[in-house]
Amino acid sequence: MSATLEPLEAVEGPRCFSQWKRRAAAASAFVLAVLFLASGLWKVSDLDGTSQRMVQSLIPVSLSMPAAAAVAICEIFAGLLLLFPKTRRWGAWLASLMLLAFMIYIGALYDRLLGEDCNCFPWIQRVVGPGFFIGDAAMLLLAAVAALWSSQSTAWRLACALLLGVAALTAGSYAVTLIQRSNADVPDYATVDGKPLNLRQGHILLYFFDPECSHCYTVAREMSKQDWGAARVVVLATREPQFTQSFLDDTGLRAGISPDAATLRKIFPFTDPPYAVALHHGKAAALFNSGQMEGESYYEALRRLGHIQ
Repeated sequence: MSATLEPLEAVEGPRCFSQWKRRAAAASAFVLAVLFLASGLWKVSDLDGTSQRMVQSLIPVSLSMPAAAAVAICEIFAGLLLLFPKTRRWGAWLASLMLLAFMIYIGALYDRLLGEDCNCFPWIQRVVGPGFFIGDAAMLLLAAVAALWSSQSTAWRLACALLLGVAALTAGSYAVTLIQRSNADVPDYATVDGKPLNLRQGHILLYFFDPECSHCYTVAREMSKQDWGAARVVVLATREPQFTQSFLDDTGLRAGISPDAATLRKIFPFTDPPYAVALHHGKAAALFNSGQMEGESYYEALRRLGHIQ
């Protein structure tokens, strides 16, 4: 009797699906893997930029870099799991959990994030709105198809190896980020108020801003209240540079004006202003993204560096 039942159990077991279901699961997994790998590799290739986008998504500044690394690891790991038949179901479930977490987070902060770029994929511009949830729901459907119609995952050793590899890749990317921060090749001179300024001498703060950015305005107003001593403040408009002098007049910030924003932004890449670079004898002593410039910690750091009194 048992010999008769064993083949029946094998036929009815979880591994047995019709051909069209297997193909649908494989196709769904492949599409989802491409999306997750593209997103994760984009994030891990620029952890500084990803952490800045995390701040824009209302992640606390202190958690922005860990969050950037964690999301990148999970996305790449899920994408790789989806590519292998023996780990596909695990990858689909992980992708499902991540998509649900994203939707819950955006939903909870919907009023504050409405209209903002979700910064999910490198080539696709997606803003927070109804379309965001439609897109994530479509990906969630792909993940469900891949999870329910794929064979049971069993290759845990392969999964562990993939996770360790992704973690090593992320750690290497972070190490490169730290090296790039400390070894940024600052040019000898920049044009400030129509004259060359030696960037390799003394304390200099480069302040990148948008004249029409309210956050940039607020930060500049607060900066105008500080005692900068012998340090030089240089402002660089990322757009509409013709309004720079009006911006300084309105905020009360005493600073030199440089037209070299594009050149210096290539050396110190960032997403959106405000952004500041504290230079000490030509070396980037500290970098501050928009979220890091909101509190007193920004000015405490500048005091420790000797830029303000």
